[in-house]
Amino acid sequence: MLNNKKIELLAPAGDIGKLDVALEYGADAVYLSGKSLGMRAACKNFDYEELKAASLAAHLRGAKFYVTLNIFPNDDDLSVVAEYLDYLNSIHTDGIIVSDIGLIKKALTLQPSLNVHVSTQANVLNSDTARFYADMGVKRIVLARELSLKQIRRIRDSLSDKVELEAFVHGAMCISYSGRCLLSAYMSGRSANRGECNQACRMYFTPENNGEPFEFIEDDGTYIFGGNDLNMVNHLKDVTDAGVTSLKIEGRVKSEYYVGCVVNAYRRALNALYTGETVSDDIIREVQKAPNRGFNTGFYYGQPVRSATTVPFYDFCGLVRKSTKSGCVVEMRNRFKTGDKLEVLSPDDNYHNSEIIVPVMLDEEGNELTDAKVTRQLVTLSGITLPPLSMLRRPQKSFEFIK
Repeated sequence: MLNNKKIELLAPAGDIGKLDVALEYGADAVYLSGKSLGMRAACKNFDYEELKAASLAAHLRGAKFYVTLNIFPNDDDLSVVAEYLDYLNSIHTDGIIVSDIGLIKKALTLQPSLNVHVSTQANVLNSDTARFYADMGVKRIVLARELSLKQIRRIRDSLSDKVELEAFVHGAMCISYSGRCLLSAYMSGRSANRGECNQACRMYFTPENNGEPFEFIEDDGTYIFGGNDLNMVNHLKDVTDAGVTSLKIEGRVKSEYYVGCVVNAYRRALNALYTGETVSDDIIREVQKAPNRGFNTGFYYGQPVRSATTVPFYDFCGLVRKSTKSGCVVEMRNRFKTGDKLEVLSPDDNYHNSEIIVPVMLDEEGNELTDAKVTRQLVTLSGITLPPLSMLRRPQKSFEFIK
């Protein structure tokens, strides 16, 4: 740890529900976007009132609240900037994440009390560039994902301790340089650089040869462009020793289950780091239970080595909304029946990784049912007590822990 600073676990929040999950499962900070200037148009994102509510929710839990303004804007986009910055400052935003150098300068000029973080989209790869932004007055640099640990250490040593470093430790890795990709715009007219990426690189393809189809064969199909997901849960000491003080999880368009599962694992891994313990197999197994495309360690130790091993994950069956005298109310996500054995993912250690047998259930009218098969239907599990925002899951048949 740098100068004994606490390491920050930074989680994605695509909407207010995911924000609550991230905070409940142990995030120290969340990042999200308003309705404009953010890089994830596929998220619900937050209007002004929702931004205010999100700020309040984070601060009540002692967490930080960051807002992305990280598209590459044109002149038309800039017309809303002054008003937007003023509003973000008024709701006590802890920092804004910005890619465009003109927008960085504008933010520093118009709202000097609002902390500016340089986005990973700005491609900070060397000490000179890092110092350039530091001299402008930014408070944090989100490093490019192509950096090794040695390169990060060199950048850290070139900066004042007043400037923090943030780096991604988990999630999808873009096929293009620091996310500056044209594939989505070429295929669908949706620009990744304006937050509208259709994730074309992660689609299933069958290329053609002189009009005749042929396939690049993998065990699970043909995903020509899609790389493994980044996974550093077992290497956090190396990252923090390099001078990174904010550990960032990718995934604002992922489900509540993904957010809860991954944040839970990294919270436990970070707690182990504080106490000098090793990361247990249980924690390593935990990230494998979240949706993934296999894992590697990105560029941290040099050129990534693609893993040929896919890791089938657990199915997300339901989200606990509340408990009543009759039992806990679950919002169904994947079908389950009376008698099924389900595992509990919970922020409460007393329930985490416990198992339940699904009892007779009640629908919203109090009618008994034995088969929950309507997505997002609210069903009461009779006699079961679980904390709100706990989740029910089960392994896919082919799930196997890979150490």
